[in-house]
Amino acid sequence: MLTLLSMFYYICLRRRSRSGTRGEVLTSRRAVESGQRAVLPVSVEVDQYAKEVLDFSSHYGSENSMSYTMWNLAGVPNVYPSSGDFTQTAVFRAYGTWWEQCASAPPPFRRTPKAFRSQDYIELAFEEPVYPTAVEVLETYYPGAIVQILACSLNPFSQNPPSDVRWEVLWSGEPTKVLTPQARQFSPSIKQLSFPTNLLRLEVNSSLLEYYTELDAVILRGVRERPILALYKMPIIDISDLSDSEEELSDVGGPFRQGGDGKHQNMGNGYFDKLPYELIQLILSHLTLPDLCRLAQSCKLLHQHCCDPLQYTQLSLQPYWARLSDASLGHLQSRCTLLQRLNLSWTGNRGALTLNGFSSFMKACGLSLVCLELSCCHFLTEACLEVVSQTCPGLQELNLSSCDRLHSQAFTHISKLTRLRRLILYRTKIEQMAILSILTFCIELRYLNLGSCVRIEDYDVVASMLSVRCRSLRSLDLWRCRNLTERGLAELASGCRLLEELDLGWCPTLQSSSGCFQHLARNLPRLRKLFLTANRTVCDSDVEELAANCPSLQHLDILGTRMVSTPSLKKLLQSCPKLLLLDVSFCSQIDTRVVQELSALFPNVAIKKSFTQ
Repeated sequence: MLTLLSMFYYICLRRRSRSGTRGEVLTSRRAVESGQRAVLPVSVEVDQYAKEVLDFSSHYGSENSMSYTMWNLAGVPNVYPSSGDFTQTAVFRAYGTWWEQCASAPPPFRRTPKAFRSQDYIELAFEEPVYPTAVEVLETYYPGAIVQILACSLNPFSQNPPSDVRWEVLWSGEPTKVLTPQARQFSPSIKQLSFPTNLLRLEVNSSLLEYYTELDAVILRGVRERPILALYKMPIIDISDLSDSEEELSDVGGPFRQGGDGKHQNMGNGYFDKLPYELIQLILSHLTLPDLCRLAQSCKLLHQHCCDPLQYTQLSLQPYWARLSDASLGHLQSRCTLLQRLNLSWTGNRGALTLNGFSSFMKACGLSLVCLELSCCHFLTEACLEVVSQTCPGLQELNLSSCDRLHSQAFTHISKLTRLRRLILYRTKIEQMAILSILTFCIELRYLNLGSCVRIEDYDVVASMLSVRCRSLRSLDLWRCRNLTERGLAELASGCRLLEELDLGWCPTLQSSSGCFQHLARNLPRLRKLFLTANRTVCDSDVEELAANCPSLQHLDILGTRMVSTPSLKKLLQSCPKLLLLDVSFCSQIDTRVVQELSALFPNVAIKKSFTQ
């Protein structure tokens, strides 16, 4: 009992200390009570637009231009208060549930907390650190995707960064489906911080939106001096609130530490230990990782169950990206010997994970690994990928999406993973020789994403190699590849006849007049998704050929074409009964009236037509 009271008193003091020392509290209160208004600091609010975009998970735009890129969020508004589809805004790569419905989408990880809704993020730096009083986001098209706003204690422009980088949630909410796509100024009520910040992170979930969300600018409003109320504010501490600590997962493996001499007084478990082992395991499988960590500390029986490696065959650490460290992986290491699927996406940045910590974990837990998600992991180095190639001989899925700081030579190690079936290299610096080496040895590839890989010099050679070495390919993403021609596309369509998904969006070198799209339709009868976004040359003949040869088509994007008419679209809609998504935005022959008529005739198809006000 004495121990429990001591722990309670310690936690109370600890929570109180977050808002200032007892001396600060008393001094501040006396100043207010005695009416000493003259000594209270006068804080003037500072309004700042983002100075620089530091990091992001995806964007619709190109790496070599400003149209639809995340870099448009820096500086003053370009569009607001206008509404509509503008190239000067920041746009993420996906929206709705269309991408999740594709065969190339991986299955979700078990134990992902329901409160974790984020799909994309962007980090913004501002000129001057302030104590935030408001954050305003100017959304100019299909608002409602923002689900979380965070602030960081690190000053990205400082020459002496702190050893302890801390992230705090300013606001969190659920994704919303706003009734109108019109522009709005989103300014939620935010939490008060105990530190100044000039680094914000916006996290978004676009799953409920009917089209791409577009962001124009972000305003950070705050004061230079810490608000006086924060110095003497003493929150009421309730016994039911003690488990909801801000450091509940300061390291995910913290609860795994063994304390004392390990001796426990055996009080018995009643009838609980008479339950079948498998039944208890099934119950525990529904817990989130932090809850499993806490439960392991309750008694010997549950500690044994919570340590069972079968509870850790799938492990998603992405929801805990802000607090994951080498120590966290170290504490989890002994329990993950049967690990098959691991998600480290977004983790380890700004020194939180190191080569030693990552390597140690992979050497201990990589033998059974078949899926490894490392999206936006900027701690990765060539040595890290070498470790993966050495310790994960059975790896089938590897996601390196937006690992844009990984040097080009690092990708050569991927060719050693000969059992790969799914490889995501979106927005990476992979070069020609590395991808050709991978295709030479990884002949079991089913899903390959090379979107926005701007360092690949000749996509015709890559397409030719795919047609020879990877004939079982099901999905290929070549979004914004700049040099694929009709020759490479013809070889690809002839050699990879099992293709179901093909993204050729913003590939300007493909010309319909060569007959390449008609040849594609005749050779790929299993096509379910085809993106020909922003190819101005797509014509009626191409659409009619798709209607005649691709009855399983579900998603078609022909945004921006000037040569497709209403009759060919009607023929397509009649011939493809499984069609769910048809994007005809900026198709000059397809106006809003036509879209409304077709939507009435084919109500099961989401026909998209964006607008510019």
